Amino acid sequence: MIVIPACEAVAFNLFSIPVYWYGICMACAIFMAIIVANSLLNRQYPSHGKDIIIAESPIVIIAGILGARLYFCLLNFSYYSLHPLEILDIREGGLSVHGGLIFGILALLWVARKYKIPFLKLLDVMGVATILGQSVGRWGNYFNSEAYGLPVSGQHWGLFIPQERRIAEFANYSLFHPTFLYESILDFLSFCVLLFIYLKLGKRYSGFVFFTYLILYSVIRFFVEKIRVDSAFNIGVIPIAEVVSVVLFVVGCIGLCYVILKNRK
Repeated sequence: MIVIPACEAVAFNLFSIPVYWYGICMACAIFMAIIVANSLLNRQYPSHGKDIIIAESPIVIIAGILGARLYFCLLNFSYYSLHPLEILDIREGGLSVHGGLIFGILALLWVARKYKIPFLKLLDVMGVATILGQSVGRWGNYFNSEAYGLPVSGQHWGLFIPQERRIAEFANYSLFHPTFLYESILDFLSFCVLLFIYLKLGKRYSGFVFFTYLILYSVIRFFVEKIRVDSAFNIGVIPIAEVVSVVLFVVGCIGLCYVILKNRK
């Protein structure tokens, strides 16, 4: 019997203030992404300046977190409109990858203009780093007992979800698909693929890595979302994350075609 046990959401208390595992996971994810992105930019494009990513990381991080939180709150507007002060509380979760991606790209556009770096080159670097961060950050969902999937058939394996964290429809089940783990593993494998592509083709094909990232992550998220039971918002019976994933997949395909055709001229 292989069962992934539930964990306490609080890692420790600092002067009577609870420090959550979710926050620790997010901090580790951001740190790793920034270090990887900075190292790649320094190595591939030293002429643009040293440690630009680290220097501007506060702007990118703040923009990403704000975007992730605002997007999540908008998807759960009926709740947060009645509890507006809770919008500021992210200690127990409530960050959307898609929202962070949108606002993070806007912040990178500002960085690119400031340092006169080709925007697509900067997006390539962040594409590699971001999916690594997503792989690490998904473990925050584990500690919060959230972002889990449908109940597993039988009781021989699965992720245990405490009674109070189960949605009403599946209150009588205890073991569920560990969708956080599925996505974390797939994200890491995608990081390996994107890193390989970046090192081989990054200089020649600006934008190739970023648009490939959009395609890979959209496919991963679309199929993982198919078995998740706690999606933030649905359009009819379709989770909004699936809709956004399809849109980003199309954008990625169009962008990839543009990059390839541009470099054939």
